[in-house]
Amino acid sequence: MTDNSIALTTDSIVWIVVAAIVLLYLASAIRILREYERAVVFTLGRFKGVKGPGLILVLPFLQTMARVDLRTIVLDVPTQDLISRDNVSIHVNAVIYFHVVDAERAIIQVEQYIYAMSQLAQTTLRSVLGKHDLDEMLVERDKLNIDIRAILDGQTDAWGIKVSNVEIKHIDIDESMVRAIARQAEAERERRAKVINAEGEHQAAQKLLEAAEILARQPEAMQLRYLSTLNTIAGERSSTIVFPFPMELMDLLKTGKAQA
Repeated sequence: MTDNSIALTTDSIVWIVVAAIVLLYLASAIRILREYERAVVFTLGRFKGVKGPGLILVLPFLQTMARVDLRTIVLDVPTQDLISRDNVSIHVNAVIYFHVVDAERAIIQVEQYIYAMSQLAQTTLRSVLGKHDLDEMLVERDKLNIDIRAILDGQTDAWGIKVSNVEIKHIDIDESMVRAIARQAEAERERRAKVINAEGEHQAAQKLLEAAEILARQPEAMQLRYLSTLNTIAGERSSTIVFPFPMELMDLLKTGKAQA
């Protein structure tokens, strides 16, 4: 009677231990994924599938999982030193917004996709901006953002990553270059002022030529213009009146001297 009781007790303990081990094994297999997370599951090293969100089972020792966040990631690209096409040394940094659209490729096709994205963004930023002048970087920043985004999006498509936006934050230049650019801008403003002044003189000369041609058609018109000018001078209370010397009379005097 005592031996049977001991045997029954030993069997019960064994079953209890086995049941506890099974429960612990199943409990360790339980994983809970949030709505924005996915799990890439591998069974004995081979790709099994993508699971989630919610409650999933990953068998210990047989399966492993890699958790992938599907939310938009904001990547701050460190400041890059580069030389523009017009040989200006500048410092540029940017920010990139991207998210994972295919968790399987993001884990299998590339190692540490966030680090890979950071390195690719740095090299692309230097490559694209190095092909443009400083003025283009400052004026056409939106166009450069679109070009960089298109390049990054095309290269990361195989990784299951979608680049949604790229923004160049700061373009800094050395203090010596700031003074040089200020002198260049001042010279450019002076050049434009001279060009505008010359264009004004050209237009004024063109209008005077047209007026002279119109007055030359009718000599009476020139006499009326002369009287109008005298009226204007008289209205200014001036004691000095200037009489224009007709050029035709000058020609007659020259002709008379020649004949004499």
